[in-house]
Amino acid sequence: MTRRGKEGRVSVIIVGAGPTGLMLAGDLAEAGVPVRVLEKRAHESNLTRAFALHARSLEYLDARGLADRLVSESFPVPEVRADLGKGRVVRLDLRHPESRFPFVLMIQQARTEARLLERAERQGAKIVRGAEVIDLSEQDGGVSLRVLEGGRERFERADYVVGADGAHSKIREKLGVPFEGRSYRTHLLLADVRLHEVLTPAITPMIGSDGVALLTPFGDGWFRATVWDRRQARVPLEEPLQFEEIAESLRRLSRSALHLEEVRWSSRFLTERRHARYYRRGRVFLAGDAAHVHSPMGAMGMSVGLQDAGNLSWKLAAVHHGWAPQWLLDSYERERKPIARRTIYVSGFILSLAVAPAIIRAVRPYLVPAITSVPRIAESARLLISGLGYGYGAPAGVPNAPRTGERVGDHPILPKLEGRNARSGESKGAGSTRRLYEVMDGIRFVLIDSTRSKEIEEASRAWSDRLIFATSEEPLLNDLGVLLIRPDGHLAWSAHRPDRAGLLRALEAWLGPAQKSR
Repeated sequence: MTRRGKEGRVSVIIVGAGPTGLMLAGDLAEAGVPVRVLEKRAHESNLTRAFALHARSLEYLDARGLADRLVSESFPVPEVRADLGKGRVVRLDLRHPESRFPFVLMIQQARTEARLLERAERQGAKIVRGAEVIDLSEQDGGVSLRVLEGGRERFERADYVVGADGAHSKIREKLGVPFEGRSYRTHLLLADVRLHEVLTPAITPMIGSDGVALLTPFGDGWFRATVWDRRQARVPLEEPLQFEEIAESLRRLSRSALHLEEVRWSSRFLTERRHARYYRRGRVFLAGDAAHVHSPMGAMGMSVGLQDAGNLSWKLAAVHHGWAPQWLLDSYERERKPIARRTIYVSGFILSLAVAPAIIRAVRPYLVPAITSVPRIAESARLLISGLGYGYGAPAGVPNAPRTGERVGDHPILPKLEGRNARSGESKGAGSTRRLYEVMDGIRFVLIDSTRSKEIEEASRAWSDRLIFATSEEPLLNDLGVLLIRPDGHLAWSAHRPDRAGLLRALEAWLGPAQKSR
């Protein structure tokens, strides 16, 4: 099934070995796609700018067998607890009833990268460090990269290239794709701190008249402090951030409730809201921070990048194996771009509340509780920040079906035709009840039939190389008897009752022609 590209080149080169690039590399390697990652840094970084994973991204990681280990190594937090002063505390509940992960996971980016790296290398992805891409061109049905490594230039070729090389993306620059948006006219303070006080296990914004100190716990006595302090908002970025500055900001913004004990890392940070005009140019794609950057308020950056990777990987794999419809790669930008825009808006709105002008700051202790006390607003905020509320529209050419594009949550199912299990390397057949996300692998579709129809099971056999077939004791999503689920956990097609003709049309639309008779 696997193949090399023309002239022996790999099928996909990923530029950047952060969470987005490593997730994508592991997915492609698991699908049998020859993949190489080029990383400019010569050594792995232990720098942690990102520090949280939200529920939807944990579901993506669950489908890859990684979530439970990451949860066991990190610190789940079930709520946001904002101290507005004057005795007013506002809570946002993050106990998501529709997910196995009813919390936001406080985890250092370096730890997430380490687990994704282990998986990518175990699946056969090649990670090349100290390799800087300095130019690229598309020609002869592929992409040529000029790479500087060890002081010498060389060329690499691939069928496709993905730029996952961060906010200052060289790939985006060489494509000439505008990075539209602006920098905020204010600087944030970032620091990993230890406090004298013991705080409630929650994400804790301390909102004062001069700004906001956002404390997120790592669970080991350390906190990430993200601070906007009006008195320090224009200090030059290159000026070192001193212990005394952080201590004074935390004390003042918390109304003397917080006292700094120790700092292990700190930085001034220029936050931006920018968005690539295009996510695809020919055979080159942008993902993660190379495609979008936003305020760290809400801690959504790493999660959105992982979801970019989970959306793109199965589409590139389908093209590599020759069963993708022509429109499939174009759907990556169409689906991910609106979500990135909403993330930019939500994180920007949170930052705007923090850096509001004096007249808004004066009424903020009364305004915020009034807004968040409206159940519909609180629920919308929870679903947007966690990623659980996002769905995709139905692509053109796909048969109409109920609830197409909706997220499908975890459910107990009975796999019957699972094919070759990518995690264990063992052949699987009928077995005991398992969870949907336990069976998923991020590459294959899943067909669930609660009607126990023989014709549905028989129809699925012709796509068994790219499809997992399962049954269920009861209809899912309330009343749907047959569900075709995309590798990223969104609904591709459904029917209330057995519909063999409709299913065949959906399978051909999404998965291409059936296997030839063997």
